[in-house]
Amino acid sequence: MHKKTKIGLAIVAIALLPFAKLAAQERPLAIDWHNVVAVSKTTPTLQVVYNPMLRANSPIHKASFEALKKLGADHVRYVPWYPYPKAAVAELKAPTATETYWDFQYADPPLADFMEATKGHSPVINFSTIPVWMFKTDRPVQYPADPDLPFWGYNQGRELRDSTGKEVADYFARVFSWYTKGGFTDERGTFHKSGHNYNFPYWEVLNEPDLEHRMSPRLYTSIYDAVVLALKKISPETKFVGISVALENDPQWFEYFLDPANHQPGVPLDGISYHFYGRPASLDQSIDSYQYSFFDQAYGFLDRVRYIENIRKRLAPNTFTHINEIGSILQNRDYKGVIPDGYWNLSGAMFAYLFVELSKIGIDVVAESQLVGYPTQFPDVTMINWKTGKPNARYWILKLIKDNFGPGDKLVTTNSYNPHLAAQAFITADGGKKLLLINKVNKQIDIKLPAMDGAALQTVDVTTGDNPIAAGQVKGDTFTVKPFAVTVINIKN
Repeated sequence: MHKKTKIGLAIVAIALLPFAKLAAQERPLAIDWHNVVAVSKTTPTLQVVYNPMLRANSPIHKASFEALKKLGADHVRYVPWYPYPKAAVAELKAPTATETYWDFQYADPPLADFMEATKGHSPVINFSTIPVWMFKTDRPVQYPADPDLPFWGYNQGRELRDSTGKEVADYFARVFSWYTKGGFTDERGTFHKSGHNYNFPYWEVLNEPDLEHRMSPRLYTSIYDAVVLALKKISPETKFVGISVALENDPQWFEYFLDPANHQPGVPLDGISYHFYGRPASLDQSIDSYQYSFFDQAYGFLDRVRYIENIRKRLAPNTFTHINEIGSILQNRDYKGVIPDGYWNLSGAMFAYLFVELSKIGIDVVAESQLVGYPTQFPDVTMINWKTGKPNARYWILKLIKDNFGPGDKLVTTNSYNPHLAAQAFITADGGKKLLLINKVNKQIDIKLPAMDGAALQTVDVTTGDNPIAAGQVKGDTFTVKPFAVTVINIKN
């Protein structure tokens, strides 16, 4: 070919690039209802972490538990957590030869409220904190007398004083019996009556052991075995969830724990859990940068999930997976900066996107973190406005997902032809057809929809704020997806 001809064709090709891009953007969203890519077994839900805002004296106590009840989710995870030792630990002092120090006065009321709000569903209970006196420490750990004052230094020590794990197992067996069997007999032979007879279908053993006490997989597994064997004697039907690590990028946890050879005889490997939080890449980022940091990290997380799933399928194929903390954190638990309104929508959109992709992978439970946070207690993960008690966009997006999608849904081939717009069509378990649209960026996106004029829709976007899910209708063949919007279109059959 003549050199001038090549140059001329190159110039024409460059000149046509903008038109090619425009044509691609104008392609209507494509759905192939006959090509099922996955059948979901995924339950969308949330976790509830204890903090003083859930106590009866809190101004948002009632509203928070009402929001939890109205959500009506299954497999909600409840975690009394170590920064509040008086609510998280039922025996704060070691027993003596003549006396024990059991005290449930701070633990009981919020758990009772939680059980009432989740009645009829299947909660996952995790009293995650081992009494610190069961660890070898340089000196006794002093905690605040004020039950509402956070104490982040409670989890000290890396070596148990009873290396067999029996002391830890006996403690959790008594806590379990307090709530499920009406009481327990303490170390000195005295019976403590509770009057509680709750059903705990799931019990998770510890929380983030890779961070809390910096346990090795071997030590954690030995504790898990001891606790499970003790609790199985009390409640044979209860299922147990293990690992619960924060840093899911360490494969040794999964390789070791999921290998049945590393467990005592009779210990079931019912389920595993782990966590994910998106974070800004730097402290000076704005919301327009958060969107790329959060989703880039989400893409990387999905690759790690696939890797973990390969380990699970190889070693323990019948073990279920709960990814029971998904959220975003701007800096740290004490974050006092201004949180932009659109952040809640961005965080919720990331959760919605991960729900779709984790459904394709086959994860059993996908849980948003968490019901209530506030300044000094991870304010950026809250689903409830700590000033007003109103649910925010993260809550409403979870409700939108939970009310429309779940196990038994068929996910079919869907293409938005726009990298910033995630789209997934579902044939729901009851035979309906729905389309989920997720705008991953802080700008509106116009998209052509195939034959959906008049279809009903529900949406949460930057204009809905702390208000409930907005209802509407598709008009015409072009639909505008607002910044960080999560929209469900109910397609007419």
